[in-house]
This record gives sequence, structure tokens and C-alpha cells, in this order.
Amino acid sequence: MLFGKRKQVVKRILIVEDEPLTAFDNENILGDAGYVIVATVDDLEEALAVLDREQVDLVLSDVRLREDQTGVELARAAKKKRVPTLFATGNPHPSAAEMAVGCLMKPYNERQLCKAIECVDRHLQGEKVKLPKGLQLYAILSDDE
Repeated sequence: MLFGKRKQVVKRILIVEDEPLTAFDNENILGDAGYVIVATVDDLEEALAVLDREQVDLVLSDVRLREDQTGVELARAAKKKRVPTLFATGNPHPSAAEMAVGCLMKPYNERQLCKAIECVDRHLQGEKVKLPKGLQLYAILSDDE
């Protein structure tokens, strides 16, 4: 389709962030960009509950959450449900590539966040993408790898 809208696989996003201002900004930026924000939570158990009851196309999660919880546990659970996770963090996890689709390093701006989500969407569809500053994408692994 010439000049048609590109097919998106990432439409519904779960935001998991324990820093209130960052969570608020991410929710507003991505909502304004046309994504459906399924929920914005700061707790692992809440995030897992959302994954159980809602359709989620992408989890955007910090690695470090409150009370010594981690986004790593969430990413593993999301992967089992075939939901990709993009870490948005200043503290990348050494084995992030085993459980997440990518990592966006903090601090990032509005443009970097939107471009990162778009790149993840294209990456999940097998397209080659030009990465914005601060974004690293990983090979897409199946559950049995």
C-alpha cells in the first residue's frame, strides 16, 4: 500500500516504573503517540496481575523496581506469555538479551522513547532498523532457546 499506514504489532503497552515522574511522562508520551497504555504500575505483583488479565503487546519496564523487586522477573514471566519486554533503565542487566527484546538506556527523551518503541515494533516484524541513541535490540528468542 503506497502511502498507507504501516502495520503495527505493538499497540498495547504495560509500563512498569517505580519512579513516579518517569512513569507519568512515559504514560503521557506514549499515549499521545497513539499507543494504548494498558496500565502503569510500580510493583512486580501488580504487573504480573495485569499480564494475566489484559492483552499486552509490549512491557516497558525498569530493571530495578521498588522493594528489591526486579523487572527481570517480570520479563521472564512476560516471555513465557510471548509478550516482549523492553527494558528502560540506567542499570542494564547482564543477561537482558536472554529475556528481553531490547534495552533503552536512561536518561532518554520523548523522541528517543517513541523511536525505540517503533524500532521494537519493526524488529519484532523482522525488519532491519536504524537504532536511536541509547537503544540496543537483541535477537528474538523462542521460548525453548
